[in-house]
Amino acid sequence: MAVSKVNVRTPGSALGPDLKLKLASKSGLTLRFAAAAALLLLLGACAPQSQLTAPGANQAAAAPAAAPSAEQTALRNMIAMQDRLFKIASPLLTANAPLCKGNARYLLGFTAKNKYSYSKAMASAAQSLGYDDRLQVTDVLPGSGAANNGVQRGDYLVSAGDRPIPQGENAERLTATVLAPLMAGKMPVKLVLQRGGAPMNVTVPLTLACSFSVELGNVDTVNAYSDGSRVLVTRGMMNFARSDEELAYLIAREIAHDALAHPGRQKMVKTIGDIITNLMRTNPDATTLAGTGGILPYGQDMDAAADTLSLYMLVRAGYSIDNAPAFWKRLAAAYPASVPNGYTAIHPSTAYRLAMIGKVTQIINAKKAAGKPLLP
Repeated sequence: MAVSKVNVRTPGSALGPDLKLKLASKSGLTLRFAAAAALLLLLGACAPQSQLTAPGANQAAAAPAAAPSAEQTALRNMIAMQDRLFKIASPLLTANAPLCKGNARYLLGFTAKNKYSYSKAMASAAQSLGYDDRLQVTDVLPGSGAANNGVQRGDYLVSAGDRPIPQGENAERLTATVLAPLMAGKMPVKLVLQRGGAPMNVTVPLTLACSFSVELGNVDTVNAYSDGSRVLVTRGMMNFARSDEELAYLIAREIAHDALAHPGRQKMVKTIGDIITNLMRTNPDATTLAGTGGILPYGQDMDAAADTLSLYMLVRAGYSIDNAPAFWKRLAAAYPASVPNGYTAIHPSTAYRLAMIGKVTQIINAKKAAGKPLLP
């Protein structure tokens, strides 16, 4: 659903390919963005530990908390990374609807998941982190109608427009069919939530935002991809970036490729889409990443166009672009075009891009100083 893509979306069957309700657009849910993006909620505590009585003791003594399982640790790490992607991508999506061409949609502004939003291998870990059959809000898009009207992480979805919200294994997909007609008229949507065991009535105005989802890729290669509707950032790239600002440079650039329909112009939508779907899994098939994975390198004109649009998106979203050249230089030096499954292999025109970034930055700064609209 399009509740917010960022389906922050992290990921797929790792966090499931279609495991997010993405901000909820007319065409479906994105309780995810989103993707953002897909966008998950990191619950800090496991289920309560039982109390045990030591032999011969007069009083029950609390047993030491059991160490988290490998699955719990892995899921927590994935959730934390996807949550970070959602946070970084959110302002880029909400501030740039005019620049997203035909890819802006009216969204509810939150993501939601249940225990079935994760792979079977992670189901037990998800349940221990507080997920059950019900969909619960996992992220709320800052500045959205949901955020401004009191929707919070951890709220359970009970009903929408007097129709019950489905539960269980297919809850996300079925909830999309509940929300789609309610959002078709672009009018506020009436929801019943449950918080702390008590019902809560909320009316959520829809939020116009870029409808791209932002996903997490569960591999350590340093790369990012866009397939026309989704953006995926690998775990390796997230670890490479030194700050949220650097990740914003990357996410904005991939959003720009999508907004400019570059994957389609390259005839790479299916190739890149298959790679994104694979990398969203908990355990992706690494054989698909040989070389560039079949992706044609972008020409310098397309790359420069994406850089130009992304710089405007970043400034409109409140990010500084002063350090963008340093980030792209560092990335190209660490992972040059000769590294076949790295970012620069797909975007090889570093020198041309840096020259364009310098020129566009000057133009943007002049527009800001003159109080002119920040539009390309």
